[in-house]
Amino acid sequence: MGVEWKSRDAVIEEHGRRIVQEQTRTGGQALPWLDMTAFLRGAIDLALDNHANAPRSNTQWVFFDRGLIDAAAAPQALDGTTILDTIAQSHRYHSRIFLAPPWPEIYVQDEERRHSMDEARAEFERLQRTYPALGYAVSRLPKIRVAQRADFVLDTLASR
Repeated sequence: MGVEWKSRDAVIEEHGRRIVQEQTRTGGQALPWLDMTAFLRGAIDLALDNHANAPRSNTQWVFFDRGLIDAAAAPQALDGTTILDTIAQSHRYHSRIFLAPPWPEIYVQDEERRHSMDEARAEFERLQRTYPALGYAVSRLPKIRVAQRADFVLDTLASR
């Protein structure tokens, strides 16, 4: 493939799992199965911080495993909270985003991810509508090996 992953490319880990890990470690209640509102507030705060502090460079990609749009879209779906448009306008990402559908073959519930496959599908469908409505081009990740998916992402970005 044409583009190579560089060790200087950055990955910002999924904010939801980090919140669950921290809340579990400290005995906190901001967990999606205990206090969804507090969890989502924390996810938005962490995603804002991740966005603000991400490396900025013309020679380095920064990949967000879940971003601010994902975090801000959830409260709107949950209770109609309308912060998404404001956040989306003031905190932009690359115009091309990549979505991975929830594949039954690899979807696993664990102590940090307790939501069902149906909930994961509903979230995917919501995000598949949300990103284009905010002016992003969506590429759906193909169901291929991880290394091939990484090549797909890098080649797609290089072809722009």
